[in-house]
Amino acid sequence: MQRKTLIALSAVILMALVGCGEPTSVEEGMASFYADSFHGSETASGESYDKGAMTAAHRTLPFDTKVKVTNLDNGRSAWVRINDRGPFVEGRIIDLSGAAARKLQMIETGTAKVRLEIYE
Repeated sequence: MQRKTLIALSAVILMALVGCGEPTSVEEGMASFYADSFHGSETASGESYDKGAMTAAHRTLPFDTKVKVTNLDNGRSAWVRINDRGPFVEGRIIDLSGAAARKLQMIETGTAKVRLEIYE
C-alpha cells in the first residue's frame, strides 16, 4: 500500500473513531485468538474469517460492533469489529483475529487479560 493511501486511510479511521464518543459498556476478562487453520472459514455473520483483518468473536455483541481491546499486561490496544460468535472456552470473553492478537503482542502467550471498551 502506498504511503499516501495508508496515511489517508489512517486519517479516515481516526476521524471515525473520534466520533464514537464514550463506550456504551466495558468488560474485562481473558482473550484468545483464532488458529491460522481457521483462515477462510465462514464466520457466524457469513463473512470468511481473514486472519489479517481486525475482527473478533463475542458471544452476545451485535455483528459490526466496534470494540477497543486493551492488553492489560502491556497497555497495547487494537480496534476490532465483531463478525463472529465465541469464544466457546469457559473464562474467555473474546476471540481475536491473528492481526489483532499480533497488535496486542499476545501471540507468544496465546491468551491475555484484556479490557473491552464497547461502542454500539
